[in-house]
Amino acid sequence: MTTTLGDVLGALEAAYPPATAESWDAVGLVCGDRAEPVTRALFCVDPVESTVDEALEVGAQLLVAHHPLMLRGVTGVPADDPKGALVHRLIRAGVALYTAHTNADAANPGVSDALAHALGLTVTGPLTAAPARPLDALTTYVPVDRAEQVLDALHAAGAGAAGNYRDAAWTVEGTGRFRPLTGADPAVGAVGRLERLPETRLDVVLDRRRRADVVRALRAAHPYEEVAFTLTEVAELPSDTGIGRVGELPAAEPLGAFARRVADALPATAWGVRAAGDPDRPIRRVAVCGGAGDSYLSAATRAGVDAYVTSDLRHHPAGEHLAAGGPALVDVAHWAGEWPWCGQAADVVRTALGGTVEVLVSTRRTDPWTVGATSRTGGSL
Repeated sequence: MTTTLGDVLGALEAAYPPATAESWDAVGLVCGDRAEPVTRALFCVDPVESTVDEALEVGAQLLVAHHPLMLRGVTGVPADDPKGALVHRLIRAGVALYTAHTNADAANPGVSDALAHALGLTVTGPLTAAPARPLDALTTYVPVDRAEQVLDALHAAGAGAAGNYRDAAWTVEGTGRFRPLTGADPAVGAVGRLERLPETRLDVVLDRRRRADVVRALRAAHPYEEVAFTLTEVAELPSDTGIGRVGELPAAEPLGAFARRVADALPATAWGVRAAGDPDRPIRRVAVCGGAGDSYLSAATRAGVDAYVTSDLRHHPAGEHLAAGGPALVDVAHWAGEWPWCGQAADVVRTALGGTVEVLVSTRRTDPWTVGATSRTGGSL
């Protein structure tokens, strides 16, 4: 059976749902035909000339990148533009390009899980948790002999679905009371008379986005002229997805040793790894954020970690963070901190498609910094 580009993208989008990407992001299929067969895919951080060269050299029909090729809107992709030239090369060679960016950052597991795993951390949760899907709780009352009919209608409209379960509900029987007034056309009872009859109370939870559908289904299936129900918005709760991860080392180690651990775990770059804080500070509980993470410095402090590993830290925010008593900082090259995700994403495709697609992880270093040097005089001022 032929595995198509659509099959591969289905596996990736199940692991990294595009709907969870930030509103400013540009994720998904850049070029390629979902109906075309795929036998080999290459995974990389950056869709640049070097990784496009590699995709063509290894005979891949798909290049999966973490960073978008065109993050901002364009009106054309001319071949004399650097990015347009890459698109033309890919299309001419029959190679599709797909990107998973902030949706891969937020996923569980995602980019920061791959980084945490590379550092030997046991992940305990997200650094900044995304909210769980908004839920409603619906309660209604139905004559006992019609309860299953109404419940079936609610389930068909989407109520009672939770994770890997569906058709979930809570029921209990009791006595309903009502008095029809003049002008009513009651399905049970008579105008002016107080009625008492056995009813079943139904409680279901539903995705808030399905609220209108579920209420409509309730009214259509319920036998009463006036349907009594209560709809409550469930309080917002954190989910197990979100940006960054918090984890723990098997045992505490000094910051200097931890910085060496990070350097040894990630691919080499020209500037290596730098740390800020007391070199002897014990490090065990650690926050990580693949990619640029200085906007989460305060989150790392609130998490009560000993160290925070991320990329692209700036002088003033880092200094102010340390002066305020925040955790030690470990700054790694942006490319290096996100590169472990390539192996994770490759495993997603390998597992989902039973090995019908050969998956390769790019060996090209696309970190833009190519030279690193330190002062031979020790930098004295």
